[in-house]
Amino acid sequence: MLIQRGGLKVVAGLGISGVSAVNFLHKQGYQVAVTDSRTTPPGHDQIPSGVRSSFGKLDLELLLQAEEIILSPGLAPQLPEIQQAIAQGIPVVSDIQLLRRATEVPIVAITGSNAKSTVTTLIGLMAADAGKKVAVGGNLGRPALDLLKDQPELIVLELSSFQLETTSHLNAEVAVLLNMSEDHLDRHGDMLGYHKAKHRIFQGVKKVVYNRDDSLSRPLVPDVTPMQSFGLNAPDLNQYGVLREADGSMWLARGRERLIKSSDLYIQGMHNIANALACLALGEAIGLATSSMLETLKTFKGLEHRCEYVETIDGVRYYNDSKGTNVGATLAAIDGLGAAIEAKQGKLALIVGGQGKGQDFKPLRDAIQKYVKKVILIGEDAAVIEQALQGTTTIQHANNLKEAVDAAQKVTQAEDVVLLSPACASFDMFKSYNDRGHQFVACVHALNENKN
Repeated sequence: MLIQRGGLKVVAGLGISGVSAVNFLHKQGYQVAVTDSRTTPPGHDQIPSGVRSSFGKLDLELLLQAEEIILSPGLAPQLPEIQQAIAQGIPVVSDIQLLRRATEVPIVAITGSNAKSTVTTLIGLMAADAGKKVAVGGNLGRPALDLLKDQPELIVLELSSFQLETTSHLNAEVAVLLNMSEDHLDRHGDMLGYHKAKHRIFQGVKKVVYNRDDSLSRPLVPDVTPMQSFGLNAPDLNQYGVLREADGSMWLARGRERLIKSSDLYIQGMHNIANALACLALGEAIGLATSSMLETLKTFKGLEHRCEYVETIDGVRYYNDSKGTNVGATLAAIDGLGAAIEAKQGKLALIVGGQGKGQDFKPLRDAIQKYVKKVILIGEDAAVIEQALQGTTTIQHANNLKEAVDAAQKVTQAEDVVLLSPACASFDMFKSYNDRGHQFVACVHALNENKN
């Protein structure tokens, strides 16, 4: 029997956000159905009874009966079945849209090509340490709708371009687009499509934080919207930035006020100083005390797989930046660590490669020429990357991660750094970027054990 139009919510695509949306809507008393192109999608066993499911292909008949389609971020709105539903006037939204409808709780919204997980986690910790009842999730960790179970007074959301392209009028308390570099062009078509998706985060925003070093991340919002910037230069009054001393030391500052020395942070590299400054500006926008935020900053050790320090072997430090899945992230890691070791004549051995997602790798050339003594290529698009980097430094191919780590060890000496920052997706050789990072860490530890 066909369910009649008028109230049917169809969730397209399972996985953690799809399961969360199904359960949320079912609990709200809606008629809910779910469809997925996979025969046994992840989470299929967590669907409540009474929810109609159709697996094995996206069920067009079901989609066309929907009052509204909730699209999981892994599925593109460009899919023919979704486009047919849109042509019939059926709204297609994200789980983020459902969250916005369901609560008046203020939202701190964070997106960017890189560093969004670090900034989301850090501002979440700052809010918790300041005594706020905060729930953190979205693209990172817990699905957005599950956060409502905590009955929070503040929600911190990491948002991907995939989530944002089906989200309208988020009306965030404060929003930031940390940076913009080529990514997901296979989904968005070109930089303009990607840019448009990211900038949806600012629809209805109350306050804006923006990166003044990145012109693409500054939004066009009404003049009355309060805006505060962060950047890696000396800040204007009331803005966040860096003050450099004659002895080479650096201070994170608000205007002329020195807040904390960069050497007092666990997280190192210029990209992490930018992340810390972004969090201070976001925290100010939601009324967190500066003294409390600085205390949190002193103890924050960063996230796994994001320029994560692994070990020092024979004076060479090894860093796992497996989460560096695009050119912008890898560029930030090379510049951040390269600048930090330059004074002691240290150089990088860089392990890069995987599935390139149609990116242009040429933007890495200058940083590689400046800081990298050897590039070791792995994965599906190694030849494409080699072509883009030709003439910058010595390039070598490796068949697997162990071979790559061994090659890096051979060319490095005390004060050098070995950096895994692939600039690519991992699915050609690994289950995920986490799996790639864990395998890298295991290879590095094995080097030390073989030595002893």
